[in-house]
Amino acid sequence: MPSVYLNGTFLPQEEACVPVTDRGFLFGDGVYEVIPAYGGRLFRWPHHLQRLQNSLDGIRLPNPLGSSEWENMLNELLLRNRDESSATNDQAVYLQVTRGSAARRDHCFPETTVPTIYATSNPIPVPDPAIAEHGVAVVTLEDIRWQRCDIKAITLLANVLLRQQAAEQGAAEAILVRDGKVIEGSSSNIFVIDDDTLLTPPKSAQMLPGITRDLVLELAERHGVRHRETDITPDILAQAGEIWITSSTREIVPVTRLDSRNVGKGRPGPMWKAMSAHYRDYKAAVRAGEAD
Repeated sequence: MPSVYLNGTFLPQEEACVPVTDRGFLFGDGVYEVIPAYGGRLFRWPHHLQRLQNSLDGIRLPNPLGSSEWENMLNELLLRNRDESSATNDQAVYLQVTRGSAARRDHCFPETTVPTIYATSNPIPVPDPAIAEHGVAVVTLEDIRWQRCDIKAITLLANVLLRQQAAEQGAAEAILVRDGKVIEGSSSNIFVIDDDTLLTPPKSAQMLPGITRDLVLELAERHGVRHRETDITPDILAQAGEIWITSSTREIVPVTRLDSRNVGKGRPGPMWKAMSAHYRDYKAAVRAGEAD
């Protein structure tokens, strides 16, 4: 079992407990982050830390740790959970902050609580080679989530229901549509190739600003790929030559089936292959300590 960090202490996961009065348990009153670590190095750490701060600000909860405290704690966690048999030591860190426990269950913020801080890490699974060869299927669904999806909140029931609905249709992800616009996946951001241009929806309160999403745009700029942040309609999505979904742990995934129809030629496209290569090069630079 992995070690976890809970409120200042490292301990075995099976020994970690929080009170049933914790507001994260009662109300989903908290936020979280997921951070890949390649070769023991936190990936895009400043970006993840800033997103954590933005989420905490969004729920009006002061950050319980400073930047160096967060970094030192997470690096210690990675060391404790290092798999000596792994050739890469790639791990995914999960951290969560809730408003803590109060004596009485009340929707209003309690006057005095101590935030609950929890973090753990687990090996990142080796990518399935079948995905690179065949891609994945997705379905479009109506976005039923709340109005502040830019906050990485632990209240994920709507996302869970949407992802389950997609799974029951044999799809790897649900692409969410709101007010005639494609927003993102239930746990991913989305890109489409339209007329040799890489498109992705602009940031807004309706979507989570993905760290991998931003890196893909940086890599596109660096390697001369035409790209634009713009609204994407379901028609543009349906006619796209390529579709990708991105997230911190899945990285860049090619979509080859949309609502039971082929995307493009029904196999991963050339622009996905090129961007995946750029992404792998960036990861190698992280492992070598040459990038963040």
